[in-house]
Amino acid sequence: MTSPPDPGSGVLPRPGPTTRVRIREISGSAVRDRRDDLATEEPLEVRLTGADSGRRTVAITMRTPGHDFELAAGFLHGEGIAGPHDIAAISYCTDDDVLPEARYNTVTVRLEGPIPDLPALERHFLTSSACGVCGSASLEVLRDRCSPLLPDDITISPAVLYGLPDTLRKAQGVFGKTGGLHAAGLFTAEGELLALREDVGRHNAVDKLVGWASMTGHLPLAGHVLMVSGRASYEIMQKALTAGIPAVCAVSAPSSLAVDLAREFGMTLIGFLRGERCNVYAGEERIPRPPL
Repeated sequence: MTSPPDPGSGVLPRPGPTTRVRIREISGSAVRDRRDDLATEEPLEVRLTGADSGRRTVAITMRTPGHDFELAAGFLHGEGIAGPHDIAAISYCTDDDVLPEARYNTVTVRLEGPIPDLPALERHFLTSSACGVCGSASLEVLRDRCSPLLPDDITISPAVLYGLPDTLRKAQGVFGKTGGLHAAGLFTAEGELLALREDVGRHNAVDKLVGWASMTGHLPLAGHVLMVSGRASYEIMQKALTAGIPAVCAVSAPSSLAVDLAREFGMTLIGFLRGERCNVYAGEERIPRPPL
C-alpha cells in the first residue's frame, strides 16, 4: 500500500489537531481575556476509486485532522469493504469538484480491483463524531461477516488492567492541551502501549488505530487489548472484532448490545476501569482472580 503525495500548490494549509481561539475566563469575581486551545473538528469525506474507473463516496465523518489515511483504512476494514490487500493507494483528493479549501478534508482510496457491490454501500455511510455510523449493522448482519474469535490462552492480570487508564491518559498529547478528545490505545497483554490515536469521535480513534495496524501489516491483532477513554458501544466492539482484538477495556459503561456482541463472539469486555476496580461483562476466563 502506498500513499501518494499530498495535494500540490494552491491548496490552503492543512488543518491541525488543535485550533487556538480567544476566550473570556471568569473565575469568581476575576475576569481575564486569554487564548485557549480547542480540539479541531472538521469533516472528512472518504471516496473510493476502483480499477474499473468506478468512483464513489462511502463516508462523511466529523473528525480531528491527523492520521486521515489511517482513519479511512480502518473504517473500510471495519465495515468489510476493503482490507489491507485490497487497497492500492490512499491520497488526499484533487478531483475537480473538490474546492481547494476542502482538499485536506477529502481522502481518495484507490482499490486494487473494482469497487465491491456490497449492500452496505447502499446505506451511504454518513457518520459523525457523536454517534458513529448511522444505521450500523445489527448483530444479525455481523454474524454473516464474522466468526467468533478462536480460543486463545492470553491472560490479563488485574494489576495490568489497573494501569491501562493512567498509561492511556499520559500518552494523550492533544487531550492534555484541549481536554476535548477521546483516545484509543492498543496494548499487549502485559500492559505495553503499542499505539495510541486521538479524535473528537471515539469511533474515529478506533478506526485510526485499526488503520495504523492495517497499513503497517499488524492485522489481525490477536493477543492484544484495546483501551478506550469513553464508553464501550456496539460500534467499538464491532471494530475490535473485525481487527481480531480479543479484549476491550473502557473507562465508562458498555451498552447492552456491546455486551451481547462480546459474549457471542468470544471477546472479553471490561467496563468502569478506574483506579483498582472494574466490571467484567464477558470473557472473564481471560482475567485471573487476584491473589487474596
